[in-house]
Amino acid sequence: MRHIGTITVTFVLFVAACPAAHGDAARQIVTAPSSGRAVPRDVMERVYEQVKTPYKYGVVLAGDNGAMVDCPSVFRHGDRWYMMYIQFAGTGYETLLAESEDLLQWKPRGTILPFRDGAWDAKQAAGYIALQDCAWGGSYKPQVYDGRYWLSYLGGALEGYETDPLSMGLAWTDDPTQPTEWNRLEEPILSPMQPDVRPFEKITLYKSNIIHDPTETLGYPFVMFYNGKQPNRECIGMAVSKDMRNWLRFGADPVIDNGDGISGDPQIVRMGDLWVMHYFGAFWKPKAFDTFACSYDLAHWTQWEGPHLIEPSEPWDETYAHKPWVILHEGTVYHFYCAVGSRGRVIALATSKPLEQRNY
Repeated sequence: MRHIGTITVTFVLFVAACPAAHGDAARQIVTAPSSGRAVPRDVMERVYEQVKTPYKYGVVLAGDNGAMVDCPSVFRHGDRWYMMYIQFAGTGYETLLAESEDLLQWKPRGTILPFRDGAWDAKQAAGYIALQDCAWGGSYKPQVYDGRYWLSYLGGALEGYETDPLSMGLAWTDDPTQPTEWNRLEEPILSPMQPDVRPFEKITLYKSNIIHDPTETLGYPFVMFYNGKQPNRECIGMAVSKDMRNWLRFGADPVIDNGDGISGDPQIVRMGDLWVMHYFGAFWKPKAFDTFACSYDLAHWTQWEGPHLIEPSEPWDETYAHKPWVILHEGTVYHFYCAVGSRGRVIALATSKPLEQRNY
């Protein structure tokens, strides 16, 4: 889900294509704590041993007729698993839903965020499940807020592959298992046009992960992590909310910044008293890969400096292996990721235990 290249969108187009978002009249940046406790190396090593997935199962989902698929987010509902994923078939991003009984065999169900004419997100709508139970080895069920299930998504009005600018939207449904269109808020919740936009997100906003923190570690029950773009660089920042609809940026700076290239597509899980962020890196080390960081307070993160969780090694992911969604179920870690290689852009799986590898 990334195109690195020259930014050609003019300022006039940037303004016209990206409307104001909720709460612009009185926006502010919430002040982040000035210091936090670093996670010791031995704790980081224990996390790595719990989340590593050295066994590549293979491709689990591919697009029809050569369409590119990307950005899996996997959740549980009832007795089945579901995957939100995005597809690019030449116009822009749409969000689709797939279903599985065993996390291995996936059946596409249909589109839940299609194109819609005349809206701020007319040609781009890439969605990710929100408010999922993020406990490591937990239920992985999405939680209900205000009587509804939620997803966040990046959206834009212009055709093309991730054409800038992109903003953050929010959508809801009564039943997340049905391949029917979700209901969207009429305006974006975060936008690069807002007056409080930070330097690392001035061009566009990318993938987001919204969690519910019932302890309100940061003083807010809802916390969002997302990556934003400035020229030739992407970093991960935060926003917070009390009601899911009105969001405030948290902290003046990104929480994950590797100084160059891309740090993006965060997924947050909870391991006891520790928060773990899975994310991908690209171009500040060779190619693209998945790694992680840990935190005690959600605001200060210690980055893992050891072996990558996923990196290119097989024909189907020889170009890129990145964009993680990682869960623990019945003693096995399932690491879904976007693979780019001999099969095009597809969704692949690696696990903590050897399974019968798909023949690709």
